[in-house]
Amino acid sequence: MTAKNLPKKFTITKSVKAPVATANFDSLRDKISAHKDTAYNSLNLKLCKLSSSSAREAGVKLLGSGVLAAAMIGPFSLPQLPSPQDLFSRTLALSAVPTASQAAQVSLASLLDTGLKQILPKDTYLLSYKKKQLVSDWVSRVYGISAKSELEGHSLPAEYGLIGAEQHLLRYPGDTTEAHMRDVDDWPMYYKSGTAPLTGAWGYFSSSKANLTPDLAQKERYYAVVQTFLLPDWNQNWTSLKEWYKFRKVIIVNTETYQACVADIADSGPSPWTGKVFGGSPEVMEAVGLAKGMRKGPVIILFVDDPENKVPLGPIPYADATKYV
Repeated sequence: MTAKNLPKKFTITKSVKAPVATANFDSLRDKISAHKDTAYNSLNLKLCKLSSSSAREAGVKLLGSGVLAAAMIGPFSLPQLPSPQDLFSRTLALSAVPTASQAAQVSLASLLDTGLKQILPKDTYLLSYKKKQLVSDWVSRVYGISAKSELEGHSLPAEYGLIGAEQHLLRYPGDTTEAHMRDVDDWPMYYKSGTAPLTGAWGYFSSSKANLTPDLAQKERYYAVVQTFLLPDWNQNWTSLKEWYKFRKVIIVNTETYQACVADIADSGPSPWTGKVFGGSPEVMEAVGLAKGMRKGPVIILFVDDPENKVPLGPIPYADATKYV
């Protein structure tokens, strides 16, 4: 019996392959799946910052956009998104507490969990441009301070490296170590550091003891040392540069413990042969947790962008994030 005479149900026909997704669709599907959790968490965090009505409207628009994109992309299945009802329920639950506060807590917890050490390079103290931006963003968000690696066209010779303990600086002619002690707690903590025999790179803080204001005393108490002499144009423009860097506010962050302190630049150093790139007053070293043992350790130092002078000098725990924003 020939094929022509076969019963209809036995008739030979050409097989038709089912349509399959192209390699591009497979790749896109995998990428969407991989970013599902990230996108979902990002959405939840953004909703924390909105009122319940705004969040509901934004959620519905986002879901609508997702459905439209899925129809245009192709036949494969997208990760399951929450329904508008689920999204609305979550929004109401989040709005039961202060949304801005909750968003700040979630963000801070996430940043601390990520950790500065995961951003910094493991085998060098040199930071690439991208790393500087990541570090500046991390420090700014955790401590609630506008921290920058570059300010008004100026930068530091280094942002990452070892800091070492320095002595007290002469604040006025005839200053003594004893005069630096403000109360009984200062003596066991700071007296043994002594006072440098010469002034810092910017000279005395005041012309006399009588003219030493509380603000100037605080500048000496929390001072930082940076290697301004290593700036590329220091020798050519040292007069103007010296004036700009004098008492310039910086934030110093211990990269191991996250203890931090806002200080001001009041001396130039240390010498490169020491292996250290920063220095800190006895009070600064105490604030960042490096006042004992070898009295040195790795830190990040960044400019504090504070044109209105709202950020005070001294220790700043990350528990006070957003305090000065």
